[in-house]
Formats: sequence, C-alpha cells, structure tokens
Amino acid sequence: MGEAAEISPREAEVLELVGDHLSNAEIGARLYISVRTVETHVSSLLRKLDVPDRRALARCATERTRPDRQRPAPALPMRLTSFIGRESERATLTTMLKEHRQVTAVGPGGVGKTRLALAVAADAADEFADGVWFVDLVPVTDPGMIATAVAEALGLGEQLGHDMAESVTVALADRHALLVLDNCEQVVDGAALFLERLLAACPQVRVLVTSRSRLMVPFERVYPVPSLSLSLSLPSADDSEDGDDSKSGEGGESSVAGGSDAVALFIDRATSVGRPLDPAQHDQVAEICVRLDGMALAIELAAARYATLGLDGITAALAHPLRMLTGGSRAQDRHRSVRAALDWSHNLLDPADRTLLRRVSVFVTPFTATAAAEVTGLDAATVVDGLARLAEQSLLVVTFAPDGTRYRALETLRQYGSDRLSEAGELHETQARHLHWCLARSAELAAPRADWRARFDQAADELRAALAWAESRTEQRSDAYRLARAMAELAFTRHLIAESQQRYEQAAALASTPADAASMFRHAAAVAACRLHGDDMYRLNRAAADVARRAGDTAAAARDLAAAASNAYRFSSKFVTQLPPEEADALITEARELVGADPSARAAVALAEAGRSLTRAIGSTHTLSTSTSTSTSTGPTEASDEATPTADSPGGPTVQEAIASAERAVELAHLEKDPLAESAALDTLAGALSWAGDAFAAAATARRRVELLSSAPDVPVGPAGTHELIEALGEATEAALGVGDLPGARQWARRLAEHPQLAEVGHRATGWLLVADTLAGDTDQALTTGLRFRDAWQRAGRPARAVLGPPAAAMATIHGLRDDQEARRDWSTLLAQVDPSPWNTRGYGAVFDAILMLHQGRPEAALERTAPEPGQVRQWTTWIWLHWYVALRAEASVLAGAPDASTRLEKARTSVVGNPVATALVERAAALLDADTTRLVATASAFEAAGCRYQSARTLTLAGGEHAARGARALTDLGLAPMAIR
Repeated sequence: MGEAAEISPREAEVLELVGDHLSNAEIGARLYISVRTVETHVSSLLRKLDVPDRRALARCATERTRPDRQRPAPALPMRLTSFIGRESERATLTTMLKEHRQVTAVGPGGVGKTRLALAVAADAADEFADGVWFVDLVPVTDPGMIATAVAEALGLGEQLGHDMAESVTVALADRHALLVLDNCEQVVDGAALFLERLLAACPQVRVLVTSRSRLMVPFERVYPVPSLSLSLSLPSADDSEDGDDSKSGEGGESSVAGGSDAVALFIDRATSVGRPLDPAQHDQVAEICVRLDGMALAIELAAARYATLGLDGITAALAHPLRMLTGGSRAQDRHRSVRAALDWSHNLLDPADRTLLRRVSVFVTPFTATAAAEVTGLDAATVVDGLARLAEQSLLVVTFAPDGTRYRALETLRQYGSDRLSEAGELHETQARHLHWCLARSAELAAPRADWRARFDQAADELRAALAWAESRTEQRSDAYRLARAMAELAFTRHLIAESQQRYEQAAALASTPADAASMFRHAAAVAACRLHGDDMYRLNRAAADVARRAGDTAAAARDLAAAASNAYRFSSKFVTQLPPEEADALITEARELVGADPSARAAVALAEAGRSLTRAIGSTHTLSTSTSTSTSTGPTEASDEATPTADSPGGPTVQEAIASAERAVELAHLEKDPLAESAALDTLAGALSWAGDAFAAAATARRRVELLSSAPDVPVGPAGTHELIEALGEATEAALGVGDLPGARQWARRLAEHPQLAEVGHRATGWLLVADTLAGDTDQALTTGLRFRDAWQRAGRPARAVLGPPAAAMATIHGLRDDQEARRDWSTLLAQVDPSPWNTRGYGAVFDAILMLHQGRPEAALERTAPEPGQVRQWTTWIWLHWYVALRAEASVLAGAPDASTRLEKARTSVVGNPVATALVERAAALLDADTTRLVATASAFEAAGCRYQSARTLTLAGGEHAARGARALTDLGLAPMAIR
C-alpha cells in the first residue's frame, strides 16, 4: 500500500466499520448518514489508501484502526468478574474446535457453559481473521428467528430475494469466523437446521454451541461440561470462572492460589465483597463446594452471601435442603444442587424482593427500573431499592448503557423465577402486564426518531417474547393481534421483510373479524411482492379472497381474486411456479361474477383483464411490467424468445385493444381515487404502449405513475405503497432512458438508489443509476456507484439476473473508455455471469459495445456488432434500447464507410424523432458523412443540452482542429482516455 492521503474523522469512522465487515447500509444506520454518503466516503478511502477493493479496504482498516491487533476484536460480551480455573476444559474444548466445525458444550443450567465458551472463544480469537461473534439465543423462542438473531449480532440486514438464513450464509460465505451460539436448548431443532445450512455454505466458519442438550446432528461434536473441580489441585493464577450465562463486563484476573477450582471461585467472589478468608477456612469452603456439587452458579450465589452470613451461616442454611438430595443420576443431582442453592438464596430474601425477583423473570432482555415497575405492578421506589439488593446478591446482572442502567437475570435464574411466578399464581397477571408494556413500546416505536433502529433492535426480542406468550391464549387474542400487526409494520420499516410477512400472516390468524384477517393477508401479499416471492403473493391474495368470501364480502373477494390474476401477469418472473393461463382466466371469471355494483371491484377486474389482453396480444406468457430495475420482473426487454412485438397473436386481441383495455382500467381506478390501483393500471398501460412502439407515450405514462405516487396525499406508506413506488421509479428510469431523457432518468434512478427499502440490496437499487450515469458520461459518479453495486452483488451471493446485465455492461464500458482493460475484463466476466441471454448479446450489450468500439476507432467492429436490422432485434431492444441501437448503427455505418450509410441514416432519422440524444447521434453521423464541420459542432451543443457530456466531448474530438483539443480536454476532465481517430 502506497503513501496514503490524510483521511477525515468521518472517513476514519467509516473505515473502522468497513473493517468490521458492515455493509454500507449498516454503516449509514450506525452513523446516521445516508447510504449515498457512505458510498462517497468508501470511494474516497479506496483512492486515498490506494487499495483496489472493499476486501483490501477492510484489511487496511484492521491495520490502521487496530495496529496492535492483526484480527478484528472479538465481538464478545464484556465480563464484570474474573474467570477461574477450567484449564483442562479450556484446552480440550479449544482442541475440539480446531478439529471440528461445530462443537456443542452441553451441561445442566448453572454448570458454567457460557463462561467457558466465552473464555475459549476469546482464546481462539486470533485464529479467525474475520472475527468472533457471540449470539445470545435466550430471547429466541421461535426456531425460525435464529437466523435473525445471528444477523443482528453480525450487523447484517436482510437481502431481497433471500430469507434471513440465506442472507447470513451469503455474508459469511467467504469469511473465516467463529460463531458462539449461546443457550440453544429451547430452539434445538431450529438451531440444527440453521447450522446445517450455514456450515454447508460457509466452509471457513466454525460454531461453538452451548446447550442443555445436544443438537442430534451428524456433524456435531459434543463436549459435556463438568462441574468445577473439587480436588485440591492448584489452579492457575490468571484463570477464573463464573456462573452459567453471565455476560457482563471485564474484570481483573484472579490471583487466588491454592485449593480446587470450586474453592478458588468461592474465595474470589467472597473476597470481592470485602471479607477475605483466612487459609484456615478453606477446608470449610471446600465442604460447602462439595455440598453444591461444584456447580458454578450455586457457588456464586453462596459466596455472595458470605459477607452477611459467614461460612457457618451458609453451611447451616445449606445443610437441610441438601440432605434431601438423594437418589437419581448425577446429572439430576446437579440440577437439584442448583435448585437447592436457588431455593436457599430465594428464602433469604424479604417478601418484597421475592415478589420482585419472580415478576421480573418475564423479561427476556435487559430491562430498566422504570420498565420493571410497570411490569411488576410494584411501587417505583420499592423496585429501585429491590433491584439494587438483588444485584448485590448476584441474582441480577447490572449493565450500564448510554440510555441508563439495565438489569438482567441469568437464564437459569430467570427460569427459576418463572417457576416461582407460576407457583405463586401470578404468571398470567404478570405476563399480561408485560404484554401491555410491549404494546406501549410498539406504539412508541411507531414514531420516527434518529435512533429508531437502535431502539427497535433493543426492544424487538421483548416484543417477540410477549407475542409468543399471547398468541396461544384465547383471552389475549385481541392484544396478540394488535402486537402482531405492530411487529409486522415495525419489521417492515426495519427492513426485516421476511419477519414482516410472517407477522402479517400471524396477525391474520389472530384477527377477530374477517375484514381484519383479509386486510392482514393483503399486507402480507404486498410484503411478499417486496421480497420478490410471487408464489407467496399469489397464495396470500387467494387467502384474502377466501376470508372475504366466507364473510359474505363478495366485492372484496372479487378485488382479491382480480389482484391475484393481475399480479401474476405483472410480476410473473417473481414466481417459481408460473400461473397457468387457464387458472388466471378462472380467477378473472370468478372475480367478475362476484363484482356486483362495487366500483373498486370493477376497477380491479378491469386491470386483470387489461393484463390478460396485453399478454395475449404480445404472444407471451411473461409479465407485462416494464419495470426491471429492482425486482426480477421482466418487461419487453426481457420477454421470451418467442415473443413477437411486431405482430399480434392470431385470434387474440391486438396491442391497440390492449391499450384501450388498460386505459379503461386507469380511468376506473382514477374515478375511485385509489392511487395504488391507478398506478398498477398505468404500469400495464405503459407496457402496452411500449409494445405498440410508442416509446414517448410509454415514458409519459411512466412519469405520470411516479408523480401520482409521489404527490397523492392518500398513497399508503406501507408495503403496498412501497412496492408500487419502487416499481414505478424503475419503470420511469427505463422509460426516460428509452426516449433520451437523461436528466429525468438520473433523477428517478437516484431516488431509487436512495430508497430506504433497498438499502440492503445496492445492486438492485443502483443498477439503473449506473446505466444513466454511464450514458451521461458522469464517470466519477458511475465509479463510486459501481462500488456499492459490486459489493452488494457479492454480499447477495452473486445472483444471476438479467436485470443486472445493463449496469454490469455499463461499468465494463466505463472502464473500457478509461482504457483500464483489467477492470473492463473483471466487469465483462461479471456481465457474463449475470446475463448470458439475448438481451445482452443482441440488445443492450450491442449498444454498450458499439459505444466503446466507436470510441476506440473501430467502426467496422461496431457495425458488425449492430449488423442485425432493428426489426430483427426489436424484441431485445424495445422499450429502452431501440433508439440507441438505431442511432449507433447509423454512425457506425458512416464511419466504416458502408455503402448503404445514407439509407440507414434516413431510416434512423425517422425512427428517433423526439429523442434528443439519439437525434443528435444521427445528425452527427449525417454531418460526418457530409463533412460539414459546422453542423457537426452544433451537435455538441445538442448533446450538452441533453445532459450527455461524453457524446458532446466525442463530437468535438471528431470535429478536428481546435475543436479536437477542446474535446480531448473534456474527455480528460471526465476521466476518460483519448479517442482513437482514423
């Protein structure tokens, strides 16, 4: 790495987070800046630090921000107390972790599994180049949420088109990392499935699990965690042990010498409360540890009482309950030992503190004193004092955060408290208060704030736990519905869209009225659309229709059935299983029978009929949507090879009839003042107009669609509105490119790239912005945006999608224009990966190749690349690329000296009328043919006015003389290599 320029404080912050492997979206959320601002900082850092890519930047971050370490700092909970002993166990477990990819440390609650795992993970941190990560599964009760918990620990978001497990495996696919999954016992089956998927896809990842039971999978290696040693071997002075599940801050290493590990732990903890033990008392301590079977948690609790009871008091208190521990296996004895120690500690509390301890057990995450007062129903002053006393007795762990002091019961203690809550007959009442507290928190989260994301992440597990308790209780059904709906909305805002869909479906199942259930199914369908899951979208539309029909709401059922059909037409490439035409016909027929006099239902059916009409008119069973920018939807530019836009299907409707049908759907939706329905109808109309060859009308329609969604006051801001706007922005961008409106295309593309719902999928968000910037000649912006595109594409698992082809081709072209052949080869390889289809070879690929070939002074090659007549390739150039193809073909003909150049020019001039960029290309070619320098130079101004700086600079260079020098300077200013002139 060469000498780097000085970086700013903000760039230093970004660099450190890049080193922690956060995505641009995660960095933006952490620093409260936009993704685009992060991209700018990353691009600047790449230049300043003289490194080629983000991976190298991450390595540089490690060296620069942590010069004393060669590996990222392990993301492990800090310890408040020292770790005692366990030398043999640490060595054995470390060796197993080196030899096996998944090791499970098993043992009863309180034996010390968590602290042992944390110690081993800390010891192994330097072995893992990409870090060590701790995942607390205590709050996770739904096996399907394990991947979400892991993603949150890693700072990852969900990738569109992937479930959360896929997003995690993609992010870890090439990382050498260690995951510690703590307390898996309540989600054993889910953990097994997740780990099998993770380890298969991530060859360099290793996993250390703690659980009370093994996962029962073939690749698992089990290590039974023993109790602390009771023999009189000397422990190491720098080792220490704590109770199971203690995840608090860093403390000094123990200096206790002599005795067993169990004795050393007791002495260390007893000394920490201010009463050192005399060596003569060690035998008595050893007797207490034997009574407690060497269980770490039990020893911790007993030692916490030493300052007030002394050894004699502890011995007397433990004598009676432990005499009852007879019979059963050794493991059962250990469970009883912990229970006895917990019973003993519990019985020493005053009644108010007992009540507080059992009631706070409903919290699954750290809680504040204020929250405890609300949920326990106790006086605030009593709660504050009681929490302090419980913490003093090691029954609660205290953590300090910027937003205040928080408390947490270790998992074993929490389960004990829950048992006591049931025994006291207070479980239902306390859980109900907890549920209401969670409902209030969800309402607070509905209000936007700068720290919203952090607040949601802090509260999410608590809300999930409350919902899990409430959903199975009939008397709580109404509140459970409210919380499920709130969680669905919040998860969508947090971009956890898979969970959002799950919660909407959960809310539908909990709804007390058919109307509410149908509404939740509709929202779930819209989220499925955002996830690019067409099959789910269809299933949920049908589910909404079934609920509405059973309730007698035939109009609503008609709307849902029509939506199922029209969505299948508009977004067919989001479907794994394509909807058969006869099934779509049956849906429309059934919907029409149910319409009655309801105008909104009539509008919905009209939209479905318009979709069917256009599909039949173009002779394709593919989608009608022209928007391909952020979804896998295909439009005319991605239709099937059999599609023939120049001829209507025999016996079917004509494209003009499809246009009329779509216009009727638009009119009906407009009359209903339903902006989402009107937007959907405008989408279909734009598709019909493009297939009819009226690119300008299609562009105007696409623009009208975006303006409608951007300005109408009653546009829903939830999943349906979000999905419709994203699709509309993509369509408007493409349409503007197709008619040469580069400023408009860049405007819409920039809005798309900055849409928060696409923060985790930069390759989809930025694709058309890359294309627009490249065609405009904004090299610096394209190169910066290309970083986000490529990084996001790699993080998403390098998907192969035709929609990703144009931006990849654009980036290959930019690097070709810069004469960076190595970078061009990289992007050309990426292009071949994402789209080897005819849309690349005969459509947009021909356009970008021709631009580069003409720049390189190879008009014959450009002419050969565009050899097919426009009519032959129209199915791959319709909508965006036709005008560009025709104009570049004409220019190549002139520069190559083709005998029919004049004829091609005249045909091209007629074809591109109204397109400022394509018209200027054709007029420039005509001026070159006529050797008319004045006309030629005039086209440079036309390009400049059209926002096409590259073509303006190229024109001046072609003009020669003094103009050529200006053109060369302009190309240099754009960061491009000189043109080759023959």
